[in-house]
Amino acid sequence: MTRHVRLLAERTPPHRERYVDLIRALAITAVVVGHWLAVYVTRGGKGFQGGSILEVASWTRPLTWLFQVMPLFFLVGGYANAMSYTSHLSRGGNVMGWVLGRTARLLRPTTMLLGGLAVAALTATVLGAEPALVDVAVWLASIPLWFLVAYIAVMVLTPPMYALHRRAGLAVPIILAVLVGGGDLARLVLKVPYVGQANYLLAWLAVHQLGFSWQDGRLPSRWSVALPMAAVGFVALVLLTVVGPYPVSMVGFGGEEIRNTSPPTLALLALAVTQTGIALCMRGPGNRWLQRPTPWTVVVGVNLVIMTLFLWHMTAVVIGVVVLYGTAVMPDAVPGSAPWLLLRVPWLVCLALILALLVAVFGRFEQRTGPRAAPMGTVKGMWPAVLTIAGVVTVLAGLLALALAGRGYHGPVGLPVKVLVAYFCGVAVLGFVRWRYSHPARERSG
Repeated sequence: MTRHVRLLAERTPPHRERYVDLIRALAITAVVVGHWLAVYVTRGGKGFQGGSILEVASWTRPLTWLFQVMPLFFLVGGYANAMSYTSHLSRGGNVMGWVLGRTARLLRPTTMLLGGLAVAALTATVLGAEPALVDVAVWLASIPLWFLVAYIAVMVLTPPMYALHRRAGLAVPIILAVLVGGGDLARLVLKVPYVGQANYLLAWLAVHQLGFSWQDGRLPSRWSVALPMAAVGFVALVLLTVVGPYPVSMVGFGGEEIRNTSPPTLALLALAVTQTGIALCMRGPGNRWLQRPTPWTVVVGVNLVIMTLFLWHMTAVVIGVVVLYGTAVMPDAVPGSAPWLLLRVPWLVCLALILALLVAVFGRFEQRTGPRAAPMGTVKGMWPAVLTIAGVVTVLAGLLALALAGRGYHGPVGLPVKVLVAYFCGVAVLGFVRWRYSHPARERSG
């Protein structure tokens, strides 16, 4: 594996925008570490108890401005999807072929996670584990599905949204931001039900569109553009949270009347603008640093298994709780206290080792190239189109239902069986279309 990563790093084409891969790797790493730091666990007469440190230590909430970096992931996702989509079309591919190829890498590690959780929950139940404990463990491990629903939806919408971008440019994310503000107004002030839920899509689409603009140069990485952008975003963020009605925390937790992530708010978009400006400022130094073999090889290695890292990092928490707290190796400490902070060091080390083992086992499935060795190109015909749309809709509906399932008993596999079956059926349909109807793209001439 190490040799493979090194060879890939050495063979990187000169025109590749390495900085995008760096941001993606840093963003996922920050999310993983942030989630691990936010978890607190205690033992008592009722067994394991826990929650988010944000609930009990208010001083931690401003720190979420550093660890809430999902906007950066959608930003570089927009850049990468625009690059991939335009390159695909230039090689003779079509929209359906691109969607099928792009979803394949996301769904392989997701399918492994859901299958692994179902098998683990069923095994634990058969061995006599308490159903309530199994349900909480599965719920914790499946938390990353929230992000995946939004990202797959945004990615699938790339073809029409990129066409809109070509016509209107930066006006598109501005209009989407206005719509997000309208959703906040309807939800928080006018108390109109359901309307604000559209922000789950509108807000992330807006950030994704910024990635389009970065990729084609409409949003240049010049300091004269990037610094004012970061400054304006930061001022807006302070005004909306410290002065305005939005909470300071950029990560939701129990007890909050308003949460900046569920659904996304204008405050989260202000954070996204701030992060985008900072990212653009650092592009030059970042690319120069990545010309060194060692950091670039590390970035390549992380990106090879980036979805596996993200999807399994909360499973590492579940295993870590059993290993450290179930055996009384980790002493109890008041969440947020000095002893608790010191204990975060062995906690993070243990979780990192567990996640490394999980990635070693499941990361290989993310790197598979699918049923055809040749790259996806075109998928033509009415029936393949109908099957592709049906498969994508079924997968998204299944993932959304799993994300919404929440805590509680959902059967012996810890997740709603009917929803799991629907998801796997959608994946099977997409796999069948890729296998039966896809034709490889032609090689780029010259």
